[in-house]
Amino acid sequence: MGWIGFCTVLMACGALAGCGIADSRAPVPEFMRAKASDSSPPEPSPNVGQLVRERLDSVFVASSNPQKVRVSPPRHDLRGLGWTACVRAELTSSTGKPLGEETYRITINSGVIVDRRRAEAEDTCAFESYQPI
Repeated sequence: MGWIGFCTVLMACGALAGCGIADSRAPVPEFMRAKASDSSPPEPSPNVGQLVRERLDSVFVASSNPQKVRVSPPRHDLRGLGWTACVRAELTSSTGKPLGEETYRITINSGVIVDRRRAEAEDTCAFESYQPI
């Protein structure tokens, strides 16, 4: 197998590499086309202050007596279609001892707070601007 045989094999590999899945607009039969993505439009920006005010118990334990509650503007969730925001408040322990200011990251889908977790260093909560609710 000389130079010509090597070139023939190389061209055959290149031609076969193009035989993968065709995109949704390619001129091939329907069953060979890649499915068009079903991207739904993003939901409208939620009113974070109103959501947290109405469902404060979904962010904080009632016995923590949250005071001076503030929220950040909503941001699109990079891992989904929903939104994320940060919530800060002065909290107390169940024994009445002040815990100080705590920050939580909340996830909002379809206008409902679906998850909350304590903010971590990789979150952007430390750099957000906050508004009182």
